[in-house]
Amino acid sequence: MKHYDVFNGDADGICALHQMRLAKPIESTLITGVKRDINLLKKVQANADDSILVLDISLDKNRDDLQRLLKLDAHILYFDHHFAGEIPQHKHLQTHINTDSNTCTSLLVNEYLKQKYLAWAVTAAFGDNLHTSAINAAKPLALNNKQLQQLELLGTCLNYNGYGSTLDDLIFTPDNLYQKISHYESPFGFIEADDNYKRLEDGYNADINQVTNLKPVFETDSHSITLLPNEKWARRVSGVYANQLATENPARAHAMLTQQNDDSFLVSVRAPLNNKNGADELCRQFESGGGRKAAAGINKLPATDYDCFVEKFTQTFK
Repeated sequence: MKHYDVFNGDADGICALHQMRLAKPIESTLITGVKRDINLLKKVQANADDSILVLDISLDKNRDDLQRLLKLDAHILYFDHHFAGEIPQHKHLQTHINTDSNTCTSLLVNEYLKQKYLAWAVTAAFGDNLHTSAINAAKPLALNNKQLQQLELLGTCLNYNGYGSTLDDLIFTPDNLYQKISHYESPFGFIEADDNYKRLEDGYNADINQVTNLKPVFETDSHSITLLPNEKWARRVSGVYANQLATENPARAHAMLTQQNDDSFLVSVRAPLNNKNGADELCRQFESGGGRKAAAGINKLPATDYDCFVEKFTQTFK
């Protein structure tokens, strides 16, 4: 019998897996990718009685392969907070799915594990730009402000590392980054003792400094759209920059459109933090779009659809 760990390559997916494997170490095959590579169940070639842990990828986007694996009598444990659609009923499928805009997959895993590795869940919540949820969840830890800021920066850096068109864009591949943090029961151990964290933080700081001269190409009191160039640093920073702008302007919806080689855009959308709804509904109107209520994206928006996107963006967030 084999086991597969299937997880989103961002902070939430990595921290969710780390919590589960701290609680229950097991030899497994890791299946992941860049943050936007969410059709991960298609990569699983399982047999009857194999077990599969799925973390932080949309059930709706993986529905066909989920059904395929269930027909093979694989056992699947599924945690997620993205749009799921109708959830299949099967004796070998156990789901923990909550699409509330104030939660994330790592917080769901934290609940499942009865807060055993809470600091990693807090880290993930910060990475998903759920600052209030992270601070509230962290209360039992009695952390001081410096420690909270350390977890916030770690979550931001882990999330930053997941963004890119291909694995070549990333500082670390997500499976490699997970393996690096897997040695640490506490995130503070990784922060204080591992040179790889310094490399990750340095990459984040260098990339985020590149956005200082960017100006929105479309802006109202309620909306902001920014174009980023076809550069690796821009692809890496697009999501965390969108989160930063959302935090700085909580009444405004934000979109980052990063130019790609094929006359298309990689899109990151953030709903206003004052009303964290609508990002997923907007992005699902486009062929390669998806996500969650507060934050969503489109993997390939043809340049010819730019005007259509702007129109739907302004209509969604009135």
